[in-house]
Amino acid sequence: MTFAKKALIAGTVAAIGAGAASAVLPALAQATISGAGATFPAAFYQRAFAGVANKVRVNYQSVGSGSGVRQYVAGTVEFGATDEPIKAKEAAKVKRGVIQFPAVGGTIAIAYNKADCKNLKLTQQQAVDIFLGKINTWDQLKCGKGKITVAHRSDGSGTTFAFTNSLSAFSSEWKSKVGEGKSVKWPVGVGGKGNEGVSGVIQNTPGAIGYLNQSYVKGAIKAAALQNKAGKFVLPTEESGAAALNNIKLDSMLAGEEPNPSGANSYPISTLTWILAYKTGNGDKAPAIRQALMFLLSPKAQGQASSLDFVPLKGSILSASKKAVGQIGR
Repeated sequence: MTFAKKALIAGTVAAIGAGAASAVLPALAQATISGAGATFPAAFYQRAFAGVANKVRVNYQSVGSGSGVRQYVAGTVEFGATDEPIKAKEAAKVKRGVIQFPAVGGTIAIAYNKADCKNLKLTQQQAVDIFLGKINTWDQLKCGKGKITVAHRSDGSGTTFAFTNSLSAFSSEWKSKVGEGKSVKWPVGVGGKGNEGVSGVIQNTPGAIGYLNQSYVKGAIKAAALQNKAGKFVLPTEESGAAALNNIKLDSMLAGEEPNPSGANSYPISTLTWILAYKTGNGDKAPAIRQALMFLLSPKAQGQASSLDFVPLKGSILSASKKAVGQIGR
């Protein structure tokens, strides 16, 4: 065999080998999973999942907790996301087994756009009265003049559940007239879809006030200091959120809430947000799902939470979440 023929054969084999490798490697690198749900933690999820994109591509749709739970129950996504733990009647519909775990913490700010109102401080009763429509001018708050425009969620939302749950804890009147839930009949206000929508309403409406994940407080939007159970006026921060979340006790489904936490440093409206995965029926995607969701709980991902105005998980809550992810099977 001539040298030229040997070179041709070797080149052909190498080309075939390279082609085979290129056919296999992208498949490994491009494992794709989908999730949908809460807008509250969307900024954190998008940043965190980018860190594992070279191994698992995660398509997360920020559509609100209500829609996320519905898609999860219907089995149209690999995981759901919600700011309100799944209800027993919803979990009963999931034949593949429910795995629920906290993914990150956060604070819900009472956020406003009023250039001549600096350092707004609200008692719990004032917060309730704003959203009941009893306080409808800035004059009543002694913080500028003009009409107050209330902004709230128009979609089913775990952020709404956490916020109204706290208002119910602040006021028996709120609890009896409006109550708590992912959707409520608002006494007053303008609706926006998602945290993004409410943020847009507040940003574009001088004199507006509403409720948002702290990560959406930027630009013209400021956060009010809210009086806590101990009587202190506290801004929503990582430190005040962590102080509040330390009061939460988780049940066997890793669900838990504290709508008006104790402690001088606690911010009153602080919450966990949860991921919903399946125990079985994940097939060949199971390793990719575990890898992506475990990365959310990694030091690298949780370390990014603070810079995005979320509260990173620590201690027993973090350990319980990691144990839950390990139960995701084929």
